[in-house]
Amino acid sequence: MTWFLAEHYPVLVIVISMFAAFTILIAGWLNKKVAFPISLATIFIQLLMAFSMLKRVLAEGPIHYQLGGWAPPWGIEYVIDTFNAYVLIVILFLSFICAIYSKRSVEKELPLKIVPFYSVFQLLITGLCGIVVTGDIFNLYVFLEISALASYALIAVAGGRALKASYNYVIMGSMGACFYLLGAGFLYAVTGTLNMADLSALLPPLYGNRAVQAAFVFFAVGMSIKMALFPLHVWQPDAYTYAPSAVSAIIAATMSKVSVYALIRVIFSVFTIKFLQSYGGVEMALCWIAAIGIIAGSVLAIQQTKLKRMLAYSSIAQIGYIVLGIGLAPISAWGLVGAIAHILNHAIMKGCLFLAAGAFIYKLNLWDIKDFEGLGKKMPFASAAFTLAAIAMIGVPPCTGFATKLFLLFASLEATATLPISGYAFVVILMISTLLNLAYFWRIVDRIYFVNSGGGHHHDTKKADVPLSMVVPMLLLAVLCIVVGILWLTGVFAPMMDQMLCELGVGGMPQW
Repeated sequence: MTWFLAEHYPVLVIVISMFAAFTILIAGWLNKKVAFPISLATIFIQLLMAFSMLKRVLAEGPIHYQLGGWAPPWGIEYVIDTFNAYVLIVILFLSFICAIYSKRSVEKELPLKIVPFYSVFQLLITGLCGIVVTGDIFNLYVFLEISALASYALIAVAGGRALKASYNYVIMGSMGACFYLLGAGFLYAVTGTLNMADLSALLPPLYGNRAVQAAFVFFAVGMSIKMALFPLHVWQPDAYTYAPSAVSAIIAATMSKVSVYALIRVIFSVFTIKFLQSYGGVEMALCWIAAIGIIAGSVLAIQQTKLKRMLAYSSIAQIGYIVLGIGLAPISAWGLVGAIAHILNHAIMKGCLFLAAGAFIYKLNLWDIKDFEGLGKKMPFASAAFTLAAIAMIGVPPCTGFATKLFLLFASLEATATLPISGYAFVVILMISTLLNLAYFWRIVDRIYFVNSGGGHHHDTKKADVPLSMVVPMLLLAVLCIVVGILWLTGVFAPMMDQMLCELGVGGMPQW
């Protein structure tokens, strides 16, 4: 029986989540207390399935699952390889952590909307899982819209300024989806197929076709909007700032990462790396857009006075790191290593930071950085979690942020052999971004620990930490900011990464 179910994990990981969303809604009418445990149990089961699929893929290779009895390319196919099994674990683990955290947070922020919140939350996870496992570019669009609609609702549920933020997100997100759909339509018009594997086989002789080239641009622009790459980020700061705390964390930790996954999948599994190599300026265009985004996002973050808004602009800079790695991949495999590593690293770091920011709001209603004086004594656990994640974001060894920047530095240095000006420029930009990260994070840490309150919010130093169900997820992610960094630096993930790079057509893992 277990073996039979395991064969169907690629579809079950989506189906049980979809049914759970409706179950929560129906059961919640009878008793709203069942909404949280149903969601938590469902995500945990999905996470176990994801680990099982990754184990099988590492041992036996990719899993191909046909839907409806139609063989690909005529029918929809779900494909699980090392890359999407890895991303699936990342999004489900962060979703599980955020679900635990959300119980008390949602009870306080949305006491009358608990049931619809968890129903839509589960629908968001359904969409995210579907994006990751599908092997069909149109089916990916369908799940992209499911997750987008759910995220719009989760942001808007806070009311007030969140309504305008959600509306802006709807406009920009719809534009991104339209660009993606146009790209899929152009490829279908030229090739007559929507299956990713079939497209990768048919496209090489058509790289010179204008419709194929336009499709690549549409895909790149559409997914850049979805993942808030500078300068297409305008929807993101308000959405992250005014959404409920648990929603800010889940969207920052997973939604943008799945959009990054979709971009990597389309570039390397549909168009393949040969397409980038055929047009030498494409990868450098990606690199320079990303480099500008890294600096611009960091500079804008320094200017912010509200913590969640600062973290939102920081995310724009962090997406720049990933896209820089993608652009450097045709020149150095280290680039793609850095991009893929940062999907996990940034999810952990930014998830922890947003959970800590939510804790400050939950207990003391603190939004402005200027009010954080003496917070280290008032909320020691939340402050410690925030500080550890901030240190990791800055890139202090051996944290996760350091591992990402090290991989990207390797890629930039290798690029100097063929593009010396650009290669050294990227090295300088990575160094400058580290200093900027230090500037906007250290001012917060300084206020939390080293600036004494003169009688404002924290003249009473009595501890006011949040409930245990909120503390444990924060501290776990804070510890992982260090542990995962060590695992990257010691090569524990190297065999998995080697298989991932081979599947994406970039070659194996570079020598350490």
